[in-house]
Amino acid sequence: MTVSLSLRLNVRTAHEEGTTNQNRRLTIGGVSCEFSKTECLRHLSVEHPRNFKLENNMKKIAVLFGVVLTISSLAIAAEQKESSKEDSSKVAATAEHKIISPSEMTWVDAPPGLPPGAKIAVLDGDPNKKGPFTIRLQSPDGYKVAPHTHPSTERVTVISGTFHLGTGDKFDEAAGREMSAGSFGVMPAGMKHFAWVTGDTVVQIHGEGPFQIKYVNPADDPRNAKR
Repeated sequence: MTVSLSLRLNVRTAHEEGTTNQNRRLTIGGVSCEFSKTECLRHLSVEHPRNFKLENNMKKIAVLFGVVLTISSLAIAAEQKESSKEDSSKVAATAEHKIISPSEMTWVDAPPGLPPGAKIAVLDGDPNKKGPFTIRLQSPDGYKVAPHTHPSTERVTVISGTFHLGTGDKFDEAAGREMSAGSFGVMPAGMKHFAWVTGDTVVQIHGEGPFQIKYVNPADDPRNAKR
């Protein structure tokens, strides 16, 4: 059953009848009456108790639904806030305060995914695991890395020497850009790029692990070289 509450106000001016007359017709629960709202409700409660009770019950249901919806929204918001706090705590727990001078850095051979001859030093995090990491790459004069991509964004800061960076699926020094010490570059995930250095060069790389490299041409991958 549809329960409606409507108010229609008809005013006839004094020009029409000489006096102002207001006639209010209220419809509640499908029952009409020409009383004031208070009188109409009183009338319905006596003459039509079923409709009157139904009207009141519908109002109560609407109020109850509103309360339940509000409580649910607050609970969801609180849960999301708590989840955000837990995520922040996990990130904070993995970070640690440290200061490393150049003489304290430990250099090892670069991983097999890079051409031989370079060395790396892990400054923070673990490039082989999920999460943020920072490493330094030391390479000799003439060192080259063929066109390749990474599954995550790579950020490079030149510490010393001269680093050259180009984009595309073919190694072309004419298309590269020279980056002197202090320069910074970003390669978005999936961007094809290549690099080479002039003079002994050190660059700092940071991003999100695990650090992976995929060569455009599999033949350029040092891991595929015959042993």
